[in-house]
Amino acid sequence: MSLNEIKEEKVKELQEVIREYLPEQKGPQKVIMEAMEYSLMAGGKRLRPMLMLETYRMFGGDSEIIRPFLAAQEMIHTYSLVHDDLPAMDNDEYRRGRKTTHIVYGEDMGILAGDALLNYAFETASKAFEMDPQKAQLIGRAIRIMAEKAGIRGMLGGQVVDVASTGKKIDKETLDFIYRLKTGALIESSMMIGAVLAGACEEEIRTVEKIAANIGMAFQIQDDILDVTSTTVELGKPVHSDEKNEKTTYVTLLGLDGASREVERISEEAIQLLSALPAENPYLNWLVKELVHRRK
Repeated sequence: MSLNEIKEEKVKELQEVIREYLPEQKGPQKVIMEAMEYSLMAGGKRLRPMLMLETYRMFGGDSEIIRPFLAAQEMIHTYSLVHDDLPAMDNDEYRRGRKTTHIVYGEDMGILAGDALLNYAFETASKAFEMDPQKAQLIGRAIRIMAEKAGIRGMLGGQVVDVASTGKKIDKETLDFIYRLKTGALIESSMMIGAVLAGACEEEIRTVEKIAANIGMAFQIQDDILDVTSTTVELGKPVHSDEKNEKTTYVTLLGLDGASREVERISEEAIQLLSALPAENPYLNWLVKELVHRRK
């Protein structure tokens, strides 16, 4: 099998894990479970759980406790997308090639579906305690990382500055802050959780955090590039949305060539740090390169 075929198989594997942890659709409130499934199972790269799983395997992890974390992390990521698409935020009608959650279920249910996914993520992750009580300390630390990287000092903090900066000219330092938190934090969380649950040492966990920060930055700059070079069909969501929302991006600051050079520089640094780790995962090396040079 080619590496691309292996990736497709891994995405299918992750899809099944995520589906396994979906709540049963029953009760008077079952519409919210339906909206959760609609949002969560819309497809996508499953980048964050894949990075988590590959990091876990790289450090020798082989327990089932990783499974609820894989699903939980994608729930957190999906909640952020559902809320990003709302009229008060980016006001987008398409995500992953189909109508966004608030367009299908209404703005009120769009808000509640995002809230539900965030809450259910931690309910899901906590199931790992029952699976292996002897690893309770590692599981507890992983849940704390997940919470911190999604919160006010992580993704949410980045979104706050991003929203406050819309329509204003911002400098590169502010843009880097937004990207490090809004995009990078969940990628850091994913890889750190994989390392923690596999029993990696403190130095290795910190190196993994740096690698993930670089991946997140390169990934977001590539997103800026695709917003002006791709098509709605290829990208699966509206293009030129940054321009529509009057957002400063790496393309507006450095131009297409300058932004592309930054992607190359930052992703190469991530690969070098990854290669310096005592543990190895050739697929993970390939995946990082593939992600930051994606076309969609």
